This record gives sequence, structure tokens and C-alpha cells, in this order.
Amino acid sequence: MSNSVRVAAAQMTSVNDLSANFATCSRLVQEAVSVGAKLLCFPENFSYVSAKAGDSLKIAEPLDGPIMKKYCSLARFDVDVPGGAVYKESSFTEAGKDIVAVDSPFGRLGLTVCYDLRFPELYQQLRFHHDAQVLLVPAAFTKVTGQAHWEVLLRARAIETQCYVIAAAQAGEHCENKESYGDTLIIDPWGTILGRLSDRLATGIAVADIEFSVIDSVRSKMPISQHRKPIEFWR
Repeated sequence: MSNSVRVAAAQMTSVNDLSANFATCSRLVQEAVSVGAKLLCFPENFSYVSAKAGDSLKIAEPLDGPIMKKYCSLARFDVDVPGGAVYKESSFTEAGKDIVAVDSPFGRLGLTVCYDLRFPELYQQLRFHHDAQVLLVPAAFTKVTGQAHWEVLLRARAIETQCYVIAAAQAGEHCENKESYGDTLIIDPWGTILGRLSDRLATGIAVADIEFSVIDSVRSKMPISQHRKPIEFWR
């Protein structure tokens, strides 16, 4: 693995039109390739944002459907994902039960989604028990919660884990009753913002170079992994 890798995080305004969303994704992939990015992260729900309840289920494909078959035929590098491949999400989305970190050509990736950001214990597990170096946070924060909490939560997760954070965001109005905050960010292990779109709501990519020596340096100068206490200590 190289000591440095260029990464990108996509920002878009997904709608209830698969073809339109995939056309946007294709353009963003081409843009990322043109700047030399080796890893491109898309936001939560990049393929489809429903206008009304139940729409997503109507268009859903099985896990062995055309989209996954196409994806699997294109995925040529080895990534081992254990187990395989009102904004009240619990009403239509089942919570995961596993903490997932995977080895990749771009470092060891900790996989999280949106609302996970509010639970620092997950990120602590990814860093200290699963050896994550880069944390992925595809998201669709609302305008209200994003304005209040988005940046501060992301920087906090980067600082407390001493990991890079790549946070690809949905942005703008998806339909009459859904609006996302945007502000896609790439943050280093010191909490410094390295990549950000000039327009918080624009469709585009944020780009930054991940330097693995920076991870080692920050962790060496502030060795919190050696100083932290087990949870039992605080009981």
C-alpha cells in the first residue's frame, strides 16, 4: 500500500429517479478519475430518495439483482467484507448488528452511516478494536441538524479516533418535504478539514490526499491508545 492516496467524496441531490441519479454518479466518477482519485465515496441513498413512503420498496432489487451483478463484475480488487456484501429511519430501515472494518488498497476502512455519527462508542470500537485508519460516513443530515451538529460531530470523531474521516453528503431539496444539509467534508486525524466544496449545496466532489504517515505521527505524539482506560474502570 502506498504511503499516500488521493480520495474524493461526492455530493449530490438524489431524487426519485434512478436513471437521473446514476447519470449524476457517472459524471462524478469521471470527475474523480480526472483529478487522480483512487477512492470515491458517495452519500447515503445516492441511488434513490423517495418522494413518498413505500416508493423505495417498489423499485428494490434482490441482492443478486442486475445492479449487484454489474457491481460485482466491476469490483476487481480484494476487499473482504465480513458477512457479504418524518426521518424516522427505524420505520423502514433495519439497524445493523455488526461493527464493520475492511482492509483495502486505501487503508483499513471503518464503515458507518449518517446517524451513527452521534454514537462515539462505535467509532472508538472501530479505532481501538478494529484498527481503522479511515472512517467513512455517507450521510443525509437534515438542514436543521446539519447546521447545528454536522461539522462538529465529524471533527470530534476524527480527533478522538485519530483517523481520517470521509463524509459524503446529500445536499439540497430532494422533493417537497425532504431537504438535506450538504457540506461534504474530508478531515485529517488532527481534526483539520482538508477537503470541502466551495458551495455547501453544490453537486460535485471534495478531494484530498490521505497521508498514512500523518496517522502514525498524530498517534505517536498523542498516544491515547496507551492511556485510555477500559470501560470497567469507570464503573
